[in-house]
Amino acid sequence: MAEVMTGRRLGKIRRWPRPKALRPGRPGRPAKTDTAKVELYTRATFQMMAGVEAGGLAVPLLLGDRRTSDVWLFLLLLAHSALCAVMSSRGLDRRLGHRESPVRTTMAAAAVTGACLLTSVLLLDTGAVSKEDDFGLLLMGFAAFGLGSLSLGLPTTSARVWLVLGAATSTSAFTAALGMGWRQTWLNFTGVACAGAVFVATYVFSAWLAGVVGRLDAARELETRVAVAEERLRFGRDMHDVMGRNLAVMALKSELAVQLAERGRPEAVSQMAEVQRIAQESQREIRDIVRGYREAGLRTELEGALSVLKAAGIDCTVHGAGDELDTALPGDVQSALGWVVREATTNVLRHGDPHSCAIRLSTAELPGGTQEVVLMVQNDGVPEPAGSPDAGTGSRPAPGTGLAGLRERLAAHDGTLEAGPVPGSDRFRLTARVPLPDRDHSPAGPAGPARPAGPTRPAGREDVTA
Repeated sequence: MAEVMTGRRLGKIRRWPRPKALRPGRPGRPAKTDTAKVELYTRATFQMMAGVEAGGLAVPLLLGDRRTSDVWLFLLLLAHSALCAVMSSRGLDRRLGHRESPVRTTMAAAAVTGACLLTSVLLLDTGAVSKEDDFGLLLMGFAAFGLGSLSLGLPTTSARVWLVLGAATSTSAFTAALGMGWRQTWLNFTGVACAGAVFVATYVFSAWLAGVVGRLDAARELETRVAVAEERLRFGRDMHDVMGRNLAVMALKSELAVQLAERGRPEAVSQMAEVQRIAQESQREIRDIVRGYREAGLRTELEGALSVLKAAGIDCTVHGAGDELDTALPGDVQSALGWVVREATTNVLRHGDPHSCAIRLSTAELPGGTQEVVLMVQNDGVPEPAGSPDAGTGSRPAPGTGLAGLRERLAAHDGTLEAGPVPGSDRFRLTARVPLPDRDHSPAGPAGPARPAGPTRPAGREDVTA
């Protein structure tokens, strides 16, 4: 049966392979955000600290000659490290706002940590543990890992300070009560206070850093939502300003036409003709509004792309967009390239895990002495070459959308579009080329390298992204 249900061999165990789309690092598996990565790293660090306590302090007790007290101390260390792991995890959740304050867990961890500190001192006094047996390391280990995890469950800095001072004072007072001398009392106080303070500061700072990253990510998302809401309000305001009056006039004239028609007056026809004229004018104004909304200038799109990408945490640079850009390119060419910038920005945000993006505007020589403007958008974070958008879907994107729509817009100006991964790297490059009417029309950016003479460049490649 095992030979029939063939999966992936793991020793003598067979299992079905995971679907390729769900394997780590594949496009089908959603990538973790920076906030999730920082939180996972912080949580793993706290759990590793508990493992260090168990492996570094408990396991050596079982090596060599074992005494009964070593076995009990080993079990105590294991229980303390497990409780510290639970406490640090729940304390981190509290700091990040995922749950309420873990009161019961905090009280249990505080009781066990205090018992461990006093037990260590008692074992030293009875001779079950000697100074040569690393008593100081054992005492400071209990204090460091225990107080560090407890600090995540406390709400204020003053409470954490009192936690460290209380643990050090209680330990030194118990040492003095056993008559172990002022020197040992002072050493116990210093060891617990120093170890506890260092680990409390480390734990609290790590949790604070994870919280700051989360708040920054939330602020970026809020900024994006506010920008979208403002744009919707602007579009709605323009529609209201243009259409409000026309619709009111149409309602009045149509009502008047109805009344005239009921009386058999011939003026009803002229009133309905006026309604038709206003409707056609309104239709034209709506097209103008939508065209102005969708066909923003190239400079506006470049500034918008720079703002949006930086708000998303992507390092974006724009080259070649000088002050004379608005007059250097014809308006229709600017509109077409503005659409390229907008679609490229959308693809950068939607695909892969980019960290940097470069937008470059330049000119290049064409055979015959004419020039063309070249817009290149390149970003990283593409783990592997992406397939054609038609692959696996069985259908092509609708005309006017995505890269197919960009090719249609550029083709109206004899332009072309090329898009695809850069061989041998994790980068994706989109290049748009539009010929200029004459040499007087050139962008403000530096001229690109001259293109060699030869056959006409073929039409743009197939879409490689959706």
